[in-house]
Amino acid sequence: MDIRQLRYFIAIVEEGSISAASRRLHIAQPPLSQQLKQMEEELGVILLERSGKKPEITEAGHALYKHAVKMTSLMSEGVQEIKEIGQGIQGQLHIGVNTLSSYSLSRYLLEFKERYPNVTYKIIQSDSPHLGKLIESRQLDLAIVRVGTQDEHFHYKVLERDYFAAIFPKGSEFGTDSMDIRQASSHPLILPSVEGLGIHSMIMKEFKRLGLKPEIIGECSDMALLLQLVSSGFGTSIVPKSVLDVHPGIPVTHAELTNTRLESAAAAVWPKHRYLSKAAERFISLL
Repeated sequence: MDIRQLRYFIAIVEEGSISAASRRLHIAQPPLSQQLKQMEEELGVILLERSGKKPEITEAGHALYKHAVKMTSLMSEGVQEIKEIGQGIQGQLHIGVNTLSSYSLSRYLLEFKERYPNVTYKIIQSDSPHLGKLIESRQLDLAIVRVGTQDEHFHYKVLERDYFAAIFPKGSEFGTDSMDIRQASSHPLILPSVEGLGIHSMIMKEFKRLGLKPEIIGECSDMALLLQLVSSGFGTSIVPKSVLDVHPGIPVTHAELTNTRLESAAAAVWPKHRYLSKAAERFISLL
């Protein structure tokens, strides 16, 4: 087998049929079928079961697909590295960012663009756990996320630290610069994010550590909507202070939480033990 055949097989698996793969690859269907047959003969296994209306990938086919994706990715990375050595910094930088870290990204990108004008960008916004999976699957070079606990598979570079604040409708009786987390937990709370993810998880772990049983009336992953709910008097919330910087103008007031270990940090994360493009290396260096 060669790398070309592996790419053919990847297309067949991802498109679900030889005919769809032939359209994606812009080659005729009979030669593609012949390449698949040659691979099966060389390996001595059936990779694609063709008896039904829709072809099914066999167990052996799934195993080959998994390794083929890794091998073609490694080949692409190797070719990219060699080209960059001879041509300087260029190519595309794939960056992930979560909602609460996006406000700091633009200034980094602007400075990087001035230094390396030939680099282009693909930016994906999602929650931190999903961005981690995209890095592991080589779809992202790095991500800027909010971190609580760290993962041994990634390098971390903290960019900014941020305190947590209790937020209330503007003009409410809570006109104070700081507030004990126990007092904040006694009000009806709308928690940011959703159960099991990011900031929601950090807040719930801190409540558990302190033995608090807050009155949680809702969860909201859209920060602008959450702030609007608070401003309307629907409930109160606990968020990183930077949320208010990202969404200025919404009529809420805030108080820094005290007597808590809660801290929000924006950090760049990238994979350990994996080749990074020169563009990604330089961007991390800039950070």
